[in-house]
Amino acid sequence: MEIEEQLRTLWLRGLEADAAAYQQFLKQLSAHLRSFLRRRLAQRPDEVEDLVQETLLAVHNQRHTYRREMPVTAWAYAIARYKLIDWLRSHRVKEALNDPLDDAQELFASTDDEASTAQRDLGQLLQTLPERQRLPIVHVKLEGLSVAETARLTGMSESAVKVGVHRGLKALAVRIRGTV
Repeated sequence: MEIEEQLRTLWLRGLEADAAAYQQFLKQLSAHLRSFLRRRLAQRPDEVEDLVQETLLAVHNQRHTYRREMPVTAWAYAIARYKLIDWLRSHRVKEALNDPLDDAQELFASTDDEASTAQRDLGQLLQTLPERQRLPIVHVKLEGLSVAETARLTGMSESAVKVGVHRGLKALAVRIRGTV
């Protein structure tokens, strides 16, 4: 039996309260997830098992989002990719905070006129955008908030936030190309 068919059968039986099938599904899926994540975290093999467990928990918690017409492996791997991306983002931030300051004296002794000029120019460019485009860009792209957090903060829907970011970045690109 093909892996997709086997996992799908176990998954659907598990959703119908067949505990043994659900257990078997989790066991088989975890083996596939382990392989999937190992390839992507070759430099961090100690992290694989934690991510497998987080993904399995997310699969369980998000089981209500599964649509029967879609392949269960695609759905599960999408969840695994999101968990991996979240992990990479959080560790990139943590590792950046732990970067050694080799040239600390030079870093604190100099002024950064270019950065302040760039920040001022960006602020002026952003002010040319309507609020429904400017706010999503500021919160999502500059402050690093999630789409959901930005939606709550601005009172916009998540879809409107995504559209605002997309259209705003597109409008900024046009403005930048026009001035260069």
